[in-house]
Amino acid sequence: MRVMVTGANGFVGRELVRQLLNSGELRGKRIEALLLVDQQLEGLPDDRRLRRHLGSVTDTALLRRVLADGIDVVFHLVSIPGGAAETQYELGYQVNLQASLELLNQLRNADHPPVLVYASSVAVYGEELPSRMDEQYTPAPQLAYGAHKLMVETALTDLARRGDVDGRALRFPGIVARPRAQNGLRSTFMSDLLHAYQAGDEYCCPVSPEATCWWMSVHCCVSNLLHAAELKDLGAVRVWQLPVLHLSIAQVLDALAATVGAANRQRISFEPDPGLERLFGCYPPIRTPQAKALGFRHDGTASALLRNALGIKGRRGPRTGEIDCAEGSIP
Repeated sequence: MRVMVTGANGFVGRELVRQLLNSGELRGKRIEALLLVDQQLEGLPDDRRLRRHLGSVTDTALLRRVLADGIDVVFHLVSIPGGAAETQYELGYQVNLQASLELLNQLRNADHPPVLVYASSVAVYGEELPSRMDEQYTPAPQLAYGAHKLMVETALTDLARRGDVDGRALRFPGIVARPRAQNGLRSTFMSDLLHAYQAGDEYCCPVSPEATCWWMSVHCCVSNLLHAAELKDLGAVRVWQLPVLHLSIAQVLDALAATVGAANRQRISFEPDPGLERLFGCYPPIRTPQAKALGFRHDGTASALLRNALGIKGRRGPRTGEIDCAEGSIP
Protein backbone atom coordinates (compact mmCIF):
# COMPACT_ATOMS: atom_id res chain seq x y z
CA MET A 1 0.00 0.00 0.00
CA ARG A 2 1.40 3.36 -1.13
CA VAL A 3 -0.22 6.42 0.47
CA MET A 4 0.33 10.07 -0.43
CA VAL A 5 -0.39 13.10 1.77
CA THR A 6 -0.26 16.63 0.39
CA GLY A 7 0.14 19.37 2.97
CA ALA A 8 1.79 16.80 5.24
CA ASN A 9 3.54 19.45 7.33
CA GLY A 10 0.30 21.24 8.18
CA PHE A 11 -1.78 21.07 11.34
CA VAL A 12 -4.06 18.28 10.09
CA GLY A 13 -1.39 16.67 7.92
CA ARG A 14 1.01 16.00 10.78
CA GLU A 15 -1.71 14.37 12.88
CA LEU A 16 -2.79 12.27 9.88
CA VAL A 17 0.79 11.10 9.30
CA ARG A 18 1.10 10.20 12.98
CA GLN A 19 -2.07 8.12 12.93
CA LEU A 20 -1.15 6.40 9.66
CA LEU A 21 2.27 5.42 11.04
CA ASN A 22 0.73 4.18 14.28
CA SER A 23 -1.90 2.03 12.58
CA GLY A 24 0.47 0.79 9.88
CA GLU A 25 -2.31 -0.22 7.53
CA LEU A 26 -5.13 1.15 5.42
CA ARG A 27 -7.96 -0.56 3.56
CA GLY A 28 -6.80 -3.89 4.96
CA LYS A 29 -3.26 -3.60 3.58
CA ARG A 30 0.06 -2.80 5.21
CA ILE A 31 1.41 0.66 4.42
CA GLU A 32 4.73 0.16 2.64
CA ALA A 33 5.38 3.78 1.72
CA LEU A 34 3.96 7.07 2.98
CA LEU A 35 4.73 9.80 0.45
CA LEU A 36 4.69 13.27 1.99
CA VAL A 37 4.47 16.44 -0.10
CA ASP A 38 4.98 19.92 1.33
CA GLN A 39 7.35 22.86 1.11
CA GLN A 40 8.71 22.02 4.57
CA LEU A 41 8.81 18.64 6.29
CA GLU A 42 10.41 19.09 9.68
CA GLY A 43 10.15 17.25 12.98
CA LEU A 44 8.61 14.13 11.49
CA PRO A 45 9.55 10.66 12.79
CA ASP A 46 12.60 8.88 11.47
CA ASP A 47 10.61 6.08 9.86
CA ARG A 48 11.70 3.99 6.89
CA ARG A 49 8.18 4.16 5.44
CA LEU A 50 8.33 7.94 4.98
CA ARG A 51 9.27 9.39 1.59
CA ARG A 52 9.76 13.15 1.84
CA HIS A 53 9.13 15.24 -1.28
CA LEU A 54 9.92 18.91 -0.72
CA GLY A 55 8.27 21.41 -3.00
CA SER A 56 5.04 23.05 -4.02
CA VAL A 57 1.99 21.10 -5.05
CA THR A 58 1.78 23.53 -7.98
CA ASP A 59 4.91 21.86 -9.45
CA THR A 60 3.45 19.41 -11.98
CA ALA A 61 6.82 17.70 -12.44
CA LEU A 62 7.05 17.09 -8.69
CA LEU A 63 3.60 15.49 -8.68
CA ARG A 64 4.64 13.31 -11.61
CA ARG A 65 7.76 12.13 -9.77
CA VAL A 66 5.83 11.34 -6.60
CA LEU A 67 3.24 9.33 -8.52
CA ALA A 68 5.69 7.64 -10.89
CA ASP A 69 5.70 4.27 -9.07
CA GLY A 70 1.95 4.22 -8.60
CA ILE A 71 -0.30 5.20 -5.72
CA ASP A 72 -3.17 3.56 -3.87
CA VAL A 73 -4.59 6.28 -1.60
CA VAL A 74 -4.15 10.07 -1.65
CA PHE A 75 -5.13 12.49 1.11
CA HIS A 76 -5.24 15.93 -0.51
CA LEU A 77 -5.05 18.45 2.33
CA VAL A 78 -2.88 21.30 1.09
CA SER A 79 -4.54 24.67 0.52
CA ILE A 80 -4.12 28.40 0.88
CA PRO A 81 -6.55 29.31 3.72
CA GLY A 82 -9.60 31.47 3.18
CA GLY A 83 -8.30 34.89 4.24
CA ALA A 84 -4.97 34.48 2.48
CA ALA A 85 -6.66 33.09 -0.64
CA GLU A 86 -8.86 36.18 -0.81
CA THR A 87 -6.05 38.74 -0.42
CA GLN A 88 -3.61 36.76 -2.59
CA TYR A 89 -6.01 35.60 -5.27
CA GLU A 90 -3.41 34.36 -7.77
CA LEU A 91 -1.71 32.18 -5.16
CA GLY A 92 -5.03 30.76 -3.99
CA TYR A 93 -6.06 30.10 -7.59
CA GLN A 94 -2.82 28.24 -8.32
CA VAL A 95 -2.79 26.11 -5.17
CA ASN A 96 -6.45 25.57 -4.34
CA LEU A 97 -7.79 25.14 -7.86
CA GLN A 98 -5.16 24.58 -10.55
CA ALA A 99 -2.93 22.26 -8.52
CA SER A 100 -5.92 20.25 -7.32
CA LEU A 101 -7.22 19.81 -10.85
CA GLU A 102 -3.74 18.82 -12.05
CA LEU A 103 -3.47 16.24 -9.27
CA LEU A 104 -6.84 14.79 -10.24
CA ASN A 105 -5.75 14.60 -13.85
CA GLN A 106 -2.50 12.83 -13.00
CA LEU A 107 -4.35 10.34 -10.80
CA ARG A 108 -6.69 9.21 -13.58
CA ASN A 109 -6.44 5.44 -13.94
CA ALA A 110 -9.45 3.56 -15.27
CA ASP A 111 -7.85 0.15 -14.61
CA HIS A 112 -6.88 0.80 -10.99
CA PRO A 113 -8.51 4.06 -9.87
CA PRO A 114 -6.75 5.35 -6.74
CA VAL A 115 -8.72 6.47 -3.70
CA LEU A 116 -8.60 10.24 -3.24
CA VAL A 117 -9.81 11.83 0.00
CA TYR A 118 -10.20 15.56 -0.49
CA ALA A 119 -10.43 18.03 2.38
CA SER A 120 -13.15 20.45 1.31
CA SER A 121 -14.72 23.11 3.50
CA VAL A 122 -17.97 24.53 4.83
CA ALA A 123 -16.81 27.72 3.09
CA VAL A 124 -18.70 26.41 0.04
CA TYR A 125 -21.99 27.52 1.66
CA GLY A 126 -21.23 31.23 1.88
CA GLU A 127 -23.12 33.53 4.24
CA GLU A 128 -26.79 34.37 4.99
CA LEU A 129 -27.56 30.77 5.84
CA PRO A 130 -31.09 29.68 6.84
CA SER A 131 -32.03 29.20 10.49
CA ARG A 132 -31.71 25.44 10.03
CA MET A 133 -29.84 23.43 7.41
CA ASP A 134 -29.31 19.92 6.19
CA GLU A 135 -26.61 18.35 4.04
CA GLN A 136 -28.59 19.00 0.85
CA TYR A 137 -28.29 22.79 1.17
CA THR A 138 -27.16 24.38 -2.11
CA PRO A 139 -23.67 25.92 -1.87
CA ALA A 140 -23.24 29.61 -2.65
CA PRO A 141 -19.62 30.53 -1.76
CA GLN A 142 -18.81 34.14 -0.95
CA LEU A 143 -15.00 33.76 -0.91
CA ALA A 144 -12.61 32.54 -3.59
CA TYR A 145 -11.49 29.79 -1.20
CA GLY A 146 -15.00 28.33 -1.03
CA ALA A 147 -15.55 28.75 -4.77
CA HIS A 148 -12.37 26.84 -5.58
CA LYS A 149 -13.26 24.08 -3.12
CA LEU A 150 -16.65 23.68 -4.81
CA MET A 151 -15.03 23.52 -8.26
CA VAL A 152 -12.71 20.72 -7.14
CA GLU A 153 -15.63 18.83 -5.60
CA THR A 154 -17.36 18.96 -8.99
CA ALA A 155 -14.29 17.70 -10.85
CA LEU A 156 -13.77 14.92 -8.30
CA THR A 157 -17.39 13.79 -8.63
CA ASP A 158 -17.11 13.74 -12.42
CA LEU A 159 -13.96 11.60 -12.40
CA ALA A 160 -15.60 9.23 -9.92
CA ARG A 161 -18.56 8.94 -12.30
CA ARG A 162 -16.17 8.03 -15.09
CA GLY A 163 -14.37 5.47 -12.92
CA ASP A 164 -11.02 7.24 -13.28
CA VAL A 165 -10.52 8.26 -9.63
CA ASP A 166 -12.26 6.79 -6.59
CA GLY A 167 -12.81 10.22 -5.07
CA ARG A 168 -14.55 11.29 -1.89
CA ALA A 169 -14.70 14.86 -0.48
CA LEU A 170 -15.42 15.92 3.10
CA ARG A 171 -16.64 19.39 4.01
CA PHE A 172 -14.83 20.29 7.21
CA PRO A 173 -15.80 22.96 9.76
CA GLY A 174 -13.35 24.92 11.92
CA ILE A 175 -10.72 22.47 13.18
CA VAL A 176 -9.29 23.11 16.64
CA ALA A 177 -7.00 23.80 18.27
CA ARG A 178 -4.51 25.06 15.71
CA PRO A 179 -1.15 26.37 16.96
CA ARG A 180 -1.12 30.02 18.02
CA ALA A 181 0.44 31.51 14.90
CA GLN A 182 -0.59 33.54 11.88
CA ASN A 183 -1.89 31.03 9.34
CA GLY A 184 -4.18 33.00 7.03
CA LEU A 185 -7.35 31.47 8.45
CA ARG A 186 -9.98 34.04 9.38
CA SER A 187 -11.60 31.45 11.65
CA THR A 188 -8.42 31.13 13.72
CA PHE A 189 -10.18 32.88 16.61
CA MET A 190 -11.79 29.52 17.42
CA SER A 191 -8.41 27.99 18.25
CA ASP A 192 -6.94 31.17 19.74
CA LEU A 193 -9.82 31.38 22.23
CA LEU A 194 -9.20 27.83 23.45
CA HIS A 195 -5.45 28.29 23.81
CA ALA A 196 -5.79 31.65 25.56
CA TYR A 197 -8.34 30.34 28.05
CA GLN A 198 -6.30 27.25 28.85
CA ALA A 199 -3.14 29.35 29.37
CA GLY A 200 -4.93 32.04 31.38
CA ASP A 201 -3.99 34.75 28.87
CA GLU A 202 -5.89 37.92 28.11
CA TYR A 203 -7.82 37.49 24.86
CA CYS A 204 -10.12 39.83 22.95
CA CYS A 205 -12.50 37.68 20.95
CA PRO A 206 -13.44 39.14 17.52
CA VAL A 207 -16.96 37.66 17.61
CA SER A 208 -19.70 37.98 20.24
CA PRO A 209 -20.58 35.39 22.92
CA GLU A 210 -23.76 34.68 20.92
CA ALA A 211 -21.80 33.81 17.77
CA THR A 212 -22.40 30.20 16.71
CA CYS A 213 -19.79 28.09 14.95
CA TRP A 214 -19.34 24.53 13.71
CA TRP A 215 -16.56 22.79 15.66
CA MET A 216 -14.40 19.68 15.32
CA SER A 217 -11.14 18.61 16.95
CA VAL A 218 -8.12 17.66 14.86
CA HIS A 219 -8.30 14.11 16.24
CA CYS A 220 -11.89 13.73 15.09
CA CYS A 221 -11.02 15.38 11.76
CA VAL A 222 -8.30 12.81 11.06
CA SER A 223 -10.52 9.95 12.18
CA ASN A 224 -13.09 11.07 9.59
CA LEU A 225 -10.40 11.32 6.90
CA LEU A 226 -9.26 7.77 7.61
CA HIS A 227 -12.84 6.52 7.69
CA ALA A 228 -13.48 8.13 4.30
CA ALA A 229 -10.50 6.26 2.85
CA GLU A 230 -11.84 2.95 4.18
CA LEU A 231 -15.31 3.26 2.61
CA LYS A 232 -16.00 0.88 -0.25
CA ASP A 233 -18.68 0.32 -2.87
CA LEU A 234 -19.78 3.95 -2.94
CA GLY A 235 -22.51 5.21 -5.21
CA ALA A 236 -22.85 8.46 -7.09
CA VAL A 237 -22.68 10.68 -3.98
CA ARG A 238 -19.03 11.53 -3.32
CA VAL A 239 -19.27 14.75 -1.31
CA TRP A 240 -20.40 14.79 2.32
CA GLN A 241 -21.02 17.46 4.88
CA LEU A 242 -19.56 16.03 8.08
CA PRO A 243 -21.55 15.99 11.31
CA VAL A 244 -20.43 18.95 13.43
CA LEU A 245 -20.84 20.32 16.93
CA HIS A 246 -22.98 23.45 16.74
CA LEU A 247 -21.87 25.60 19.68
CA SER A 248 -21.97 29.26 20.58
CA ILE A 249 -18.88 30.98 21.95
CA ALA A 250 -20.71 31.24 25.29
CA GLN A 251 -21.29 27.48 25.34
CA VAL A 252 -17.62 26.83 24.63
CA LEU A 253 -16.67 29.20 27.43
CA ASP A 254 -19.04 27.35 29.76
CA ALA A 255 -17.34 24.07 28.86
CA LEU A 256 -13.90 25.63 29.36
CA ALA A 257 -14.97 26.94 32.77
CA ALA A 258 -16.18 23.47 33.75
CA THR A 259 -13.01 21.70 32.63
CA VAL A 260 -10.19 24.27 33.06
CA GLY A 261 -11.71 26.44 35.77
CA ALA A 262 -13.91 29.52 35.97
CA ALA A 263 -11.18 32.00 36.97
CA ASN A 264 -9.79 32.44 33.45
CA ARG A 265 -13.15 33.54 32.06
CA GLN A 266 -12.62 37.09 33.31
CA ARG A 267 -9.59 37.35 31.02
CA ILE A 268 -11.79 36.97 27.92
CA SER A 269 -13.19 40.17 26.45
CA PHE A 270 -15.12 40.85 23.25
CA GLU A 271 -14.83 43.28 20.37
CA PRO A 272 -17.00 41.79 17.62
CA ASP A 273 -16.13 42.33 13.97
CA PRO A 274 -19.53 42.30 12.17
CA GLY A 275 -18.05 41.10 8.89
CA LEU A 276 -16.13 38.29 10.54
CA GLU A 277 -19.11 37.23 12.60
CA ARG A 278 -21.37 37.25 9.55
CA LEU A 279 -19.01 34.81 7.78
CA PHE A 280 -17.88 32.59 10.67
CA GLY A 281 -20.19 33.20 13.62
CA CYS A 282 -23.71 32.73 12.23
CA TYR A 283 -23.78 29.01 11.51
CA PRO A 284 -27.16 27.37 12.18
CA PRO A 285 -27.87 23.82 13.39
CA ILE A 286 -27.33 21.34 10.56
CA ARG A 287 -28.66 17.82 10.06
CA THR A 288 -26.37 15.27 8.40
CA PRO A 289 -28.23 11.91 8.39
CA GLN A 290 -26.52 10.63 5.24
CA ALA A 291 -23.03 11.28 6.59
CA LYS A 292 -23.92 9.75 9.97
CA ALA A 293 -25.34 6.67 8.27
CA LEU A 294 -21.96 6.17 6.57
CA GLY A 295 -20.20 6.30 9.94
CA PHE A 296 -18.90 9.87 10.02
CA ARG A 297 -19.04 11.54 13.45
CA HIS A 298 -18.39 14.69 15.44
CA ASP A 299 -16.66 14.88 18.84
CA GLY A 300 -19.85 14.21 20.75
CA THR A 301 -19.99 16.97 23.37
CA ALA A 302 -18.33 20.30 24.10
CA SER A 303 -16.28 18.70 26.88
CA ALA A 304 -15.14 15.91 24.57
CA LEU A 305 -14.21 18.52 21.97
CA LEU A 306 -11.97 20.27 24.53
CA ARG A 307 -10.38 17.00 25.63
CA ASN A 308 -9.62 16.07 22.05
CA ALA A 309 -8.47 19.55 20.99
CA LEU A 310 -6.42 20.55 24.04
CA GLY A 311 -5.53 17.26 25.66
CA ILE A 312 -7.60 18.11 28.74
CA LYS A 313 -7.96 15.10 31.01
CA GLY A 314 -11.40 14.13 32.19
CA ARG A 315 -14.17 11.61 31.94
CA ARG A 316 -13.79 9.50 28.82
CA GLY A 317 -16.71 9.16 26.48
CA PRO A 318 -19.74 11.46 26.14
CA ARG A 319 -23.18 10.59 27.46
CA THR A 320 -25.03 11.61 24.33
CA GLY A 321 -24.78 8.41 22.30
CA GLU A 322 -22.23 10.01 19.96
CA ILE A 323 -18.73 8.56 19.80
CA ASP A 324 -15.72 10.22 21.33
CA CYS A 325 -13.20 10.67 18.52
CA ALA A 326 -10.23 10.99 20.88
CA GLU A 327 -8.89 7.59 19.88
CA GLY A 328 -9.92 7.83 16.23
CA SER A 329 -12.70 5.32 16.93
CA ILE A 330 -15.13 5.54 14.04
CA PRO A 331 -17.17 2.37 13.59
